[in-house]
Amino acid sequence: MKLSHSLAALVLAACAAAPAFALEFRSVKETGVSLYDAPALNAKKLFVVSRYYPVEVLAMQKEWARVRDASGGIAWIPAAALSVQRMLIVTAAQAEIRTAASDSAPLAYRLDKDAVVELLEPAQAGWVRVKHRDGAAGFVRINTLWGV
Repeated sequence: MKLSHSLAALVLAACAAAPAFALEFRSVKETGVSLYDAPALNAKKLFVVSRYYPVEVLAMQKEWARVRDASGGIAWIPAAALSVQRMLIVTAAQAEIRTAASDSAPLAYRLDKDAVVELLEPAQAGWVRVKHRDGAAGFVRINTLWGV
């Protein structure tokens, strides 16, 4: 009995010491990249995505990445088609981009659902600093975005 308690304690300690796995988000490098139902070019094409489309990398297998998108869809994409550039997609009907990380800060601009912005700084206190492709930067609530 004493041995099983020691073994259980050892397993728990090992689990506590194991590194936590962070979410790995990437974006698509170019327009017209196909996503597949299996890691092979002759697999069924599920859909085609545009440049900067954000995805979450779930697994890597040789030259392929298994990814999830904002809708929860899972597919395979050639790993070479992915960029480390962090892009976010608006999931709310509209996102308000403010000049500072505060609801009372002046409104810089609004973005509609499915608009894509670049992540500039890590999230803090429910806000993230982003940049639109036209160069306009600001702060937006993270609950209006996917990919954070």
